[in-house]
Amino acid sequence: MARLVVVSNRVADPRKASAGGLAVALAEFLNSTGGIWFGWSGKVVEPAEGGRAGEAQMHSQQAGPVKLVTLDLSREDHDAYYLGYSNGVLWPVCHYRLDLADFEASDIQGYRRVNQLFARQLAPLLQPDDIVWVHDYHLIPLGSELRALGCQQRIGFFLHVPLPPPPMFAAIPGHDWLMKGLCSYDLVGLQSQADHAHFCQYIQGEFHAQSLEGAQWRVFNRTLCAGAYPIGIDVEEFNALAEAPEARDMYERMKREYSRRKLLVGVDRLDYSKGLPHRLKAFRALLQNYPDTHRSATLIQIASPSREDVGAYTDILHELESLCGSINGNYGELDWMPVRYIHRTVARARLPGLYRASQVALVTPLRDGMNLVAKEFVVAQDPEDPGVLVLSRFAGAAEQLKEALLVNPYDSEGTAEAIHLALQMPLEERRERHRALLAVCKRWDVHWWCDTFLEDLGTTHAQESGTPWLRL
Repeated sequence: MARLVVVSNRVADPRKASAGGLAVALAEFLNSTGGIWFGWSGKVVEPAEGGRAGEAQMHSQQAGPVKLVTLDLSREDHDAYYLGYSNGVLWPVCHYRLDLADFEASDIQGYRRVNQLFARQLAPLLQPDDIVWVHDYHLIPLGSELRALGCQQRIGFFLHVPLPPPPMFAAIPGHDWLMKGLCSYDLVGLQSQADHAHFCQYIQGEFHAQSLEGAQWRVFNRTLCAGAYPIGIDVEEFNALAEAPEARDMYERMKREYSRRKLLVGVDRLDYSKGLPHRLKAFRALLQNYPDTHRSATLIQIASPSREDVGAYTDILHELESLCGSINGNYGELDWMPVRYIHRTVARARLPGLYRASQVALVTPLRDGMNLVAKEFVVAQDPEDPGVLVLSRFAGAAEQLKEALLVNPYDSEGTAEAIHLALQMPLEERRERHRALLAVCKRWDVHWWCDTFLEDLGTTHAQESGTPWLRL
């Protein structure tokens, strides 16, 4: 069996409970092949310790049969590659926020420099028959850098964030360089059919790629495959989490405390892509338009801290605090607070209990690659008395979870109407919707995602001709 080599910005030890379902799914293949997980160590070293930009200390440790290999980054490289280009340019553009992108010319050089560094350090570790799986927007050019070093292994790439339509993606300086980097892979995986369509439109329009049978494309004298591989959750792992003491305790506490209320829940990172101010405005519209929700509906909104040193995130934090205060001040009573806003991380082990105690989940991002909270909420429900999922049509999950109540998060009144419908929904309809949603989550879980992508990557055969792949 070919060895699997996973490359991502951050490395997770799959033996640890905090690693999550994705790491567990990847670990099945890594363990069976004695594979490698390669990425950044998370450590930033100052020049006196780590040398000049572009040099790095490499660390290696065994996690059972899996070798974890990590690199430190210099402050200069980290700031340009991670803060600057990855999260200052690619993240906002991929989430359709051109207005928040900071196109600093020096950052792209740092982004390219770190991808070259990763390639130089990884290439000597590879064996001829390895299968390499590169993850996410931080490492788009890594495949082309490996090809330039002579690596002929099968290399796949999966983009966890949305891929915007070509006219928006083309706003990035050097967009053609990035997309040509994607064309160096044997298989490109996207979260949704919409993202896949955007990729195909771009390479056809900009590179005149030739469409072949079986989701294949001929471009730059080589053949690549592309497709939608919607990521799921580990249903069995999440069910086990739901039965553990922490989740059960959370469920019982929430049911006691909110026995006279209808509980709504939102669980998000504090990020402008999640549409949290829009969600609170929709909840305010619910209270304004539907007096029957007064003293009844309570929203628990968890917004975990994220990149709070960036101005755009500070602005959202202040807006959320202002909205929560305004809603509670205008509608609250001595014995009822409409919004409970929690600006800290809640342990994952407790979340299944919170989901199960809630009548409605609000998953309303302005743009999201997939959004696994939606799937976790579905799996956590009691099939006999399930809650209702209110889901943004702009989340990748909306392509699969069609029995949710799909909303436009920019439309506060329409979203409020959908929330009220969810609160009033008859039991039999809730059961029918939940049965359909749960079937989707079980069929297309994280193991299906991992198995299908690696099976497809394992059967690809790069058909290159002419000169070797050149560094971009």
